[in-house]
Amino acid sequence: MAVRRIVPNLQVSDPQRARSFYADLLGLSVVMDHGWLVTFAAEGGSAMPQVGFAIEGGSGTPVPALSIEVDDVDEVYRRAKAAGIEIVFDITDEPWGVRRFFVRDPFGNIVNILWH
Repeated sequence: MAVRRIVPNLQVSDPQRARSFYADLLGLSVVMDHGWLVTFAAEGGSAMPQVGFAIEGGSGTPVPALSIEVDDVDEVYRRAKAAGIEIVFDITDEPWGVRRFFVRDPFGNIVNILWH
């Protein structure tokens, strides 16, 4: 038996509102849309399924609902600022080797955008 993927499911009032944030800001593609559920995925590549459990988000931050690794965190940061998306934790180089920032998605979830 092998776990092939892990998909976090966040309860929201209008899944279609996720498109402007997850597709436009992060470039994710809609891979399933049932109206009541919209699933986004990155194109190409494969990642090992992961799930994290934490008492805090590191550096005294709140635990983010999602952590999304990108290949150019500074570009995503610029796009988030330009779009007026709330920055919860400003872009920072962390001592454990990541550069990251936290934003709030349209549903109030804190999302950790990071680069290793």
